[in-house]
Amino acid sequence: MTKPPRKPSKPLLGEAYERLHNRPRRRRDPAQPDPPLDPMPARIAPDDPELNQADGRQYPQTTCRNMAVRNYLNLNTAILLGILIIAIVFRLHKITLPLVDGFSWREISTAMMADNFQQRSWNIFFPEVSWTGPGPSYQGREFQIVSYLTALLYQFFGWHDWFGRVVAAFFGLVTVFSLHRLTAQCWGEMHAHAAALAYALMPAAIMIDSSFLPDPAMLALVTLGVWLFVKYWAGGSGRLLPLAAVSFTLGVLSKPPGLAAGAVIFYLMVFWILEKKLKQAAGVFLSGLVSLAVIGAYFSWAIYLGRSYPPFHVAGTGGYIWESGFRTYVRDRFYFQSAWNTSLLWFYGYPFMILLAVGLWMPPSPPEDRRQCTLSAIPYVWLAAAMVVYLAAAGEITSNVWNFHIFHVPVAMLCGRGALLLATLASRTVLSPVVVLRAICIVAVTLVWSTLPLVRTMKKPIAMKGKLLGEELARLAQPGELVVAIAPEVGDPVAVYYSRARGWVFPPGGGDTEWSKFVADDATAIAQLEELRAQGADLFGVAKNATDKQDLLFVEHHDGVIDYLERTATKLVDSDDLLVYRITRP
Repeated sequence: MTKPPRKPSKPLLGEAYERLHNRPRRRRDPAQPDPPLDPMPARIAPDDPELNQADGRQYPQTTCRNMAVRNYLNLNTAILLGILIIAIVFRLHKITLPLVDGFSWREISTAMMADNFQQRSWNIFFPEVSWTGPGPSYQGREFQIVSYLTALLYQFFGWHDWFGRVVAAFFGLVTVFSLHRLTAQCWGEMHAHAAALAYALMPAAIMIDSSFLPDPAMLALVTLGVWLFVKYWAGGSGRLLPLAAVSFTLGVLSKPPGLAAGAVIFYLMVFWILEKKLKQAAGVFLSGLVSLAVIGAYFSWAIYLGRSYPPFHVAGTGGYIWESGFRTYVRDRFYFQSAWNTSLLWFYGYPFMILLAVGLWMPPSPPEDRRQCTLSAIPYVWLAAAMVVYLAAAGEITSNVWNFHIFHVPVAMLCGRGALLLATLASRTVLSPVVVLRAICIVAVTLVWSTLPLVRTMKKPIAMKGKLLGEELARLAQPGELVVAIAPEVGDPVAVYYSRARGWVFPPGGGDTEWSKFVADDATAIAQLEELRAQGADLFGVAKNATDKQDLLFVEHHDGVIDYLERTATKLVDSDDLLVYRITRP
């Protein structure tokens, strides 16, 4: 049987094949160079995720590199979390200590403002103390962020004198985090770890961040604002600029020394102007003007408030170079001896001072990238601006040492730099066993010779007898009665605060009068007491160890006042530590 003729097979591509096959061929130009042997690209990354997975299996070297980056980021995150935990531990240590430590005087005034927000008025623009009589006792004060948040805690959870310390500790943790990220932008992650750990262990930072003061909020908010601005400057989202402006403004409102950190923002803005980035610089300039306008408006109001209501007191006045005079500052050598004693015996100790010196002596090598080189100068710009503030207000700062807090961000960065230099000395690998051992030794030395002994010294309950006097007055006072109290440190309102009543310190404080010194004679003191009696004073209490700035003991210097009270008042308590009288009406 004859088979039918076989049909010619068609290519699978059909007509497309025919078009390709019949397409005329071009001759290669002899002048054109020969193509490379492998014209295909080395790697084409497909968009399909499954293909990416297959491609990843095909190129294990890239996957290993990505995993190494992720592991490095996870390690840095773990280290930061560990530092935050260390900071929490040290700031919550003795968090329930009554307000009787070395900063008692200033803490009590802040605590009284929290009381009055919760008990009398929630208007944050009218801060009020309780140690100048029945009131209202409005004073010119900073914007009360810490005291207002504490008053909210009182409202929801009841009154506890240590709630203010908790709020301050929270802001301290914000500072640790913001400092870490700011240092990472300037000097890298390893320096960020060292700087944040230095701040977490620094005695001054621990003490201030666990005290009922406005300073922790000031440093936290200005540091957060500067970090956000640096991220924006380095190419971050445009939304970071208003966030940075708000945070920085609130920080300066919390305490005016925070304005020194604004030098960093001004410095980076000038760099933008030099780069001809005038649009970005104009945005920063306008934000700065708005911020300064808000700051100026609030403090103008605070000065007006303090000068309009008894006792006519504006906090933070006095001790500036334009008030004391340049000659006085030169004669007192700008109070550097006092600042040195505070640094050595209270705030830092020898280990941190050595780390600071090493960090100042050997700054990081300038990066090749010009913009990164600009960022690496930020700690020095901040430190220089803080020094300008000190030179203008050395008398005030050395009298109220918590004002040194504005220095602690650049100081921590430089201490971290010094610690990293000593730990990595002559070592090529950062995480080698030798470097880790050296780092542990540095931390141990700072703990033993700085952190533990100095924090213990600053938290010593020096005003405990003033608290006991206040509690005795609280036991004896009837609702609505007014008290007069003299604490162990004359002028400290701790006894009035713990009496849970309103009243006066003695000598009566406020305004331009000096109420931390006893008057010269008994007759003047008796006249002051009679004036308070006329204003409604009901109880008079004094700690028997009450001593003024001139080291005059009340029970000896004013024995005539005690004799007068014996004749005209009713003695209620006469113990080893306290004297309490009920003031009788004439």
